[in-house]
This record gives sequence, C-alpha cells and structure tokens, in this order.
Amino acid sequence: MKVPLSWLREYVDLPAVTAHEVADRLTAAGLKLEAVTSYGHDVKSVVVGEVLAIEELQGFKKPIRHCQVEVGEAAPREIVCGATNFVVGDRVPVVLPGGVLPGGFEVGARKTYGRMSEGMICSERELGLSDEHNGIMVLPEGTPIGADVAELLGLRDDVIELEITPDIGYALSIRGVAREVATAFGVAFLDPADVSPPAEAAPSYPASIADASACDRFVLREVQGFDPAAPSPLWMRTRLSRAGMRPVSLAVDVTNYVMLELGQPLHAFDATRLDGEIVVRRAEPGEKLETLDHAVRTLDPGDILITDASGAISMAGTMGGLNTEISDTSTDIVIEAAHFSASGIARMSRRHNLVSEASKRFERGVDRELPLYASWRAVSLLAELGGGVVQPGVTHAAIEIEPVQISIPSGYPGRVAGVVYDRETVVRNLEQVGCTVVEGSVEPGDELAAKLAVVGDDMLTVTPPSWRPDLTDPNDLAEEVIRLEGYDRLPSILPGAPAGAGLTPGQRLRRRTGRALAASGYVEILAYPFFGERDLDNLQLPAGDARRLAVRLANPLSEDEPLLRTTLLPGLLKTLVRNVGRGFGDVALFETGLVYRPAEDAPATAPVLGVDRRPEAEELASIEAALPAQPLRAGVVLAGEFERSGWWGKGRQAGWADAVEAARVVAREAGVVLDVRADRHEPWHPGRCAALYVGDVLVGHAGELHPRVIEAYGLPSRTSAMELELTHLEGLMPGPVQVSSISAYPIATQDVALVVDAATPVAEVEAALREGAGELLESIRLFDVYTGAQIGEGNKSLAYSLWFRAADRTLTVEETTAARDAAVALAGERTGAQLRGV
Repeated sequence: MKVPLSWLREYVDLPAVTAHEVADRLTAAGLKLEAVTSYGHDVKSVVVGEVLAIEELQGFKKPIRHCQVEVGEAAPREIVCGATNFVVGDRVPVVLPGGVLPGGFEVGARKTYGRMSEGMICSERELGLSDEHNGIMVLPEGTPIGADVAELLGLRDDVIELEITPDIGYALSIRGVAREVATAFGVAFLDPADVSPPAEAAPSYPASIADASACDRFVLREVQGFDPAAPSPLWMRTRLSRAGMRPVSLAVDVTNYVMLELGQPLHAFDATRLDGEIVVRRAEPGEKLETLDHAVRTLDPGDILITDASGAISMAGTMGGLNTEISDTSTDIVIEAAHFSASGIARMSRRHNLVSEASKRFERGVDRELPLYASWRAVSLLAELGGGVVQPGVTHAAIEIEPVQISIPSGYPGRVAGVVYDRETVVRNLEQVGCTVVEGSVEPGDELAAKLAVVGDDMLTVTPPSWRPDLTDPNDLAEEVIRLEGYDRLPSILPGAPAGAGLTPGQRLRRRTGRALAASGYVEILAYPFFGERDLDNLQLPAGDARRLAVRLANPLSEDEPLLRTTLLPGLLKTLVRNVGRGFGDVALFETGLVYRPAEDAPATAPVLGVDRRPEAEELASIEAALPAQPLRAGVVLAGEFERSGWWGKGRQAGWADAVEAARVVAREAGVVLDVRADRHEPWHPGRCAALYVGDVLVGHAGELHPRVIEAYGLPSRTSAMELELTHLEGLMPGPVQVSSISAYPIATQDVALVVDAATPVAEVEAALREGAGELLESIRLFDVYTGAQIGEGNKSLAYSLWFRAADRTLTVEETTAARDAAVALAGERTGAQLRGV
C-alpha cells in the first residue's frame, strides 16, 4: 500500500513531522515499512506562464512552434516547443533557465531550430504528476501568472509504502493507515467514511442475495446523465498515480479513488447493458464469463458471481465482465458496493490465478458497514466531477450478522507480555483500536475465558469494530494492547521453565546410546527415512517378510524412494558406500531413529478430515488405525579396520563380533544383559548371524551381512551390521540402579579352561559359570579360544578368568576354589564342558 503523506494529512492532524518519522511510528506499531519515496523536492524555478504568441516554424519533419510566454518577469520568454495542444491565452507550466525538473533534470537556455529557447513548457509526465505526455499541461483559466507550480500543483510530496500482511487488511486504505498514524501520534483522526448519505427511500436498481454464505451485504446506487468525456481532475490522477494505480477514466478513477481512500472495493456497471434484477449467487457447472481482460473463464461452482437475467456479469470482488463495462458512451452508471465472503473471494482468486486490487482487500476482510457510505461517496464524486445526477433511493440487500463479542480478563495482555498493564491502559488501547469495552463476566460455556481468568482480574466484554474482522479471540486483543504500548517496552528476559521431571527414560536412553556408541568409535549419521522396493530386494528379504509391508508416501521426494523405512539398514549401507567411494575404507557408522511398521490390516490411506469442526471419536479412531507403529531403533554398520594399523603394529579388521559388541554397549546403557543366540535372519549371513534377546524378548540382530547383500549394495567384503529396537529395551529397563557399596578387600582370581563341543554357544557356557559361581563372583572374562589337535576334532577350548570378592572379608583359597568348582560343575551339567587337561 502506497500512502501519499499529503493525502494522509487530510484525515490526521499531524504535527510538523517528516515522512520518515511517520514511517518510524508505523513500524513501531507493527506495520512493515517497504520504502519512503520523495517526489518533487528537487523541483525549482517552475512557474505559471501565459502564451502570448505562437509562430509555426516551417521546414521541419514535425510541428515546431516558437512561443512568446509571459512568466511575470520584465519581458516575455521565448520558448521553442513541439506540442500543439495549446493556444494563445492558455496558462501553462514553464521551467525557466537554471530550473530543475523531477529526477534532477536541469533546463537551460539554448538555440534550437534556429531560434533561442529560454526554458521549457512542461507536460504532466515531465512534472512527475502522471504518465500523460501527449501534450502540454494546460492549467485552468485565472491561474496566477508567475506562481510557483510546485506549490500550486502539490508536486512536492512523500509516499510511504507499506507491506500489508493478511491480518491487517484495514491498512489497505488511507482511512486505515490514517487511524494508525493518529493513534501513534495521539492526535485527532477525521474519518473519511463519516459522510451522511440520504435516508434510504425507494430501492434503486433491483438486486437480491441468493447465497448468504457468499455475500451478506449488497448495495447499489445509480447516477444518470453522466458525461463520459469528463476528465478526471489533476489532483485525483496525481493521487492515484502516487498510490500505485494508473488513471483510466473518470468513472473508473472514482471507484479506484474511493477504494484507496476507504478500503471498500467498488464496481461500476453500464446501466443500459444490465438485463433485469441483479442476483449474487454461486456459479453453475459449466458457466462461463468473459472478463475485462478479454479472457473467457470457465467458472467453478464455488465461485461467487454477480448476475442478471443474461447470466454472469462479474466475478464478485475480483473482476467485472466485459459485457457490462463502462465505455466511452456510458451515461447511466450503477455503482455496486458489497461485503463478500473473504474465504470465498480468496479461493476464487487463486482458482483462476486472478489477483486484483479488489480481491486483495476482500480476502483480507473489509469493513462490513462501509458499502452504504462508500457507494454514496462514489456517486457524489461522479455527480460533482462528471455532471451526472444521483438518482434517489438505494438498493440495500443485507443479512443480519451477530457482532463478535470477546470476553477477556483485564490482566491477560500483561501476562502475555510479561509486563504489568493496569485496567485503564488495557481499556484505553482497545478503545483506540475502535473496540467497545464494557464490564463483563465469564459466560456459561465460555471455556477459554474461564481458563484465562485469574483471581483479581476484572472481566471485560469487548466488541471489535466492523473494520477489524481479524479480532476474534483474547490473544488478538492482547496483541493490540501490546503493540500500542510499544514492542520496545517489552523486557528481554527468558521465559520461566515449566515445572517437570526433565527428560523421560526413553529420551535419556537415546542420548546415552548415542554417547556410548560415539565413545566406542562410531560416527553418527542422519539418513532420510525413505527407501524403495529395490532396497527390499537388495536386502534379500523373502516375499512374506513383515519389513516388505511399508507406508507409501502420497508425494515422495524421489520416485525411487516412495516408502517410509521399515529398517535402518538401507540408509546406513548407502552412507557406507558413499564414504567408501570417496576413499574412506575404514568406516563405523551408527544411527538412531524411527522406523514405520504398518499393521497388515491397516487401511492404505488415512482419511482426510475437514477443519470446520472437531473430529468425532470414530473419525479419530480411523486415523489412528491408519497410522503405522513407529518404534525407535539403533543401528550400526562397520567395514575395514576397526582397530587401525600403524607404527604400533597391525590393526584388526571389523567383524561380526564387533557388531554384537555394539549391541552389548547399547544394552549396558539400558541396564540389561543380552542373551546372544545363533539365528538365520536376512540380510545377515546365515552362519554369522546372532539373535539378540533380553530374557525371552527378541530385541534385534547382529552379525556379518550376506554376500549377496554386499554385492547388491557394492559394500566392502565382510561388512557387518547391527539393528536393535530401543523401544523394546526401554520397556525392559530395570528401575533406578541400586549401587552396592565398594568392597575394600582384595580380589581373588581363578582361571579355568573348559573344553566344549565346537557348536556350543559361548554365551551358554558363560551363563552357566556365572550362575554356578554364586554371589562371590564379581566378574568373568573370556581371554582365550583355542581349537586344535590337542583337544580333539570338533571341540574348542574356552579359557575364562573368574574374579571373586567378598564385601566383608578377605576370601580364602578354599572359598574361591569351591566357587570355581561349583561353576565348572554347572557348566558341565548344562553344556557338557570338561576341564582341559583332565
């Protein structure tokens, strides 16, 4: 919105301030400043002159005239001019030698076309008043000779350009901005809508509203005997140009001028082209309209139309129809002013990709009370400037709307701002906005007001003004109080933290898991949660695998990855391939994130509900049924050297055991012990795959990936991976850790080597030793695995170090030996283990 300062001053009793000071106040009030543009401040030595004589110069390709012009000096000025639209006796603007025109264009005396030219006779464009340049600007008769044209025509002005956000549509008018400026400076405001139309007598042109959801007020007034050749006055054309609109004709310029002034869009119809009663309704299927831009538009049943007996004649609040437009011969005019549905106009404008000055205002919300006053202002200007006669009567079709009333505690704005505002301040600011404020109470059923009220607050009942349809709840009113008091007065303090128990156990587990894996040498990644059917095939998942049942995205980022992931492995493996391809062959990566596991009987798509009401319980249940389960998982992949080679010696290649150990690292953070069992589960190698249990609950898998998976993804050989469900671990976590007292007595160590069948899991042997050793066992560690001829084919030797300690005494050799023997005996009973060498 471009606001000329001179126009603003007509309705605000401003002190001697600059445009920049006004802009600063508006910015402080919450309006966004785009620019401040100055016009005519560099103009000098432009005066009124009278043409005394004109000599037509011959022999040139275009008309050239040598003029004698009286400018109030001792002698007339000789000026050469190429325009032909003025005659002897006309008063014209003249820039004298040394004078400056808008834009810094300096004019001097020079010889041209064989004659001396001492200055220049100006057009409107050269004076910066409009784009008109077809001829010289002829001033009214009686204009004082020698008068300063800049002062006479108001060439010097400043224009404040504001960016109007959707919630302050009232500022798309001089009226709305003037009200803000008056409030900001604390000065009087003269409402341009404060006109007194005659009492409603007989109706004007017949009209009615057929759809109350499309329009709730429709006003028509009529002017007859209008002179279509009457020009728009210079002051109107200048204001329209500086406000960003192109002057067209008097009838069109008047409607645009009133729209800019009051914020009420208007439309002018040629009364002779109307056919029968005007009706506001929705479009019918297949209906068409040729609009003023000569485009034939196929209308949608949701479009709001103004129609007569011939059909659609205008897209309401957006653009008029070509058949009823004002032409060069129109003498009888019908002016329409209405209040249309803001959402209906917005949808229609976007549906047809047709944005107009009118639609921008309607979709932001206009003053419902303006149509009567704006239409009277328009027909009055048409009669005054175009010689027409305003016909008595007005057509006023209206649907009653209950005014909005908002209950708000007087202390609520202060609680929102963190500043104490007393009741008088709150009431004063709301009344400055235009609200009506009375004593109130919490009405039965007003849950919001009851929730906001606190002890000691007075309740206020606020009725927002008709020009502020954006004020609908207590928060809107609080914002008005805060911005008028000044955003710069708000303290810069951090909000108080609400009382609570801190992080949940699940959040703590996720953070501890990340720290523990990072400390173990893994690097965290964050992959996209999408994959494709090709990933499921590359993982060698069988046809009935539950991981093949995935949620398909309605609008995927990539057609190759249209599914929500059911496992973390594809993202980890692709990141591993990317790193290896860039020369980083020794890689250990981890990720924690959600996977999405829909139920087999879940609907393919979730229902799309409206926003006009709260969903019913059945509708919420249908949405819940369509949502997939979203467990939290941790995954790792590793390849190359896990322990690096260097001057200290040879490193160690990563293997399946490292993947299993990564799972144990996570389990320790959850405070549980993993039971590792051999398993066959894609995409792992069938002979190097471990199922990870906590008790009888399967929580994940780890091991070396299948060779076909490694080939499909292009991974390094012997790549290993682990995937663990943290959601399961969270449910299995014990309560708070019970810390035992630290014993001051020494450790007693016993080593034992057991021979077992090569197929016996190490975890089973260790579990038996732990249970058999009893309470004195503090820790157990496997330090050697041996296979060879000395222990027989098909066997393996497991060497363990058992550490014993008592809390209250030093253990004797007899006690530790007895505990060791009991452990060996139980291991032999359960796994067939025998002491090596026995």
